[in-house]
Amino acid sequence: MGVVEDAYNVKVLGSGNTTVVLAHGFGTDQSVWRHLVPHLLDDYRVILFDHMGSGTTNPDLFDFERYSSLEGYALDVLAILVELQVESCIFVGHSLSSMAGLIACISRPDLFQKLVMITTSPRFLNDVDYSGGFEQEDIDQLFQAIQSNYKAWCSGFAPLVVGGDLNSVAVQEFSRTLFNIRPDIALRVVQTIFQCDLRHLLPRVTVPCHIIHSMKDMAVPVETSEYLHRHLGGESVVEVIPTEGHLPHLSAPEIVIPVILRHIEFDIAS
Repeated sequence: MGVVEDAYNVKVLGSGNTTVVLAHGFGTDQSVWRHLVPHLLDDYRVILFDHMGSGTTNPDLFDFERYSSLEGYALDVLAILVELQVESCIFVGHSLSSMAGLIACISRPDLFQKLVMITTSPRFLNDVDYSGGFEQEDIDQLFQAIQSNYKAWCSGFAPLVVGGDLNSVAVQEFSRTLFNIRPDIALRVVQTIFQCDLRHLLPRVTVPCHIIHSMKDMAVPVETSEYLHRHLGGESVVEVIPTEGHLPHLSAPEIVIPVILRHIEFDIAS
């Protein structure tokens, strides 16, 4: 196993001529794709990994400067693809990872056949003629809550973002992976996500983008998916699914998995 593979807990499964990369979002790890992976193994080569600071990665390797911007995550994606000698892939990213894939595909479009983007946003702060979903005061309160009592914040945040009661399997699973993140690392990642603004990069994206969004998502307004569709430089398509929550692939797999599989298999109709 290579240095990058080891550092990011990379797993390569399945068989097939087409490579699918599954990239998780904040608060989860590669286990979040457990409902999807079995459906891919017969037809695709599947690459899974954990972002630094998530899963069983070594928290001491988390570089606070590198991950102060989403470019750090994009560089990680490219490093994994290069080490595994991937010539082209279908990149499936959730939230943070969708934007990391977007940045990566601008510098190396040859490595990406398409992006499948699940509940993602180029900017979380509201702006003139732009609905990101949050005011600066909301975000400042979020940072303060994480710093004050991380465990209490996790307990309150998990059901809100997943969209379920405390006893649901999805909320329990997300709570587990979220709480496993070291608090100072979680704070930096949340700061990076909520302070990012990638709107200026969207016209530079030429790789086809498949945008999947929950009908109701407390983290990302559904209008954001249409904003992406209008401003991306290449072909794009939006599908709003009848689910609630920011992690529909975890909370409503029976609805979402067929949708993801369809967008992996079929290209955008010209």
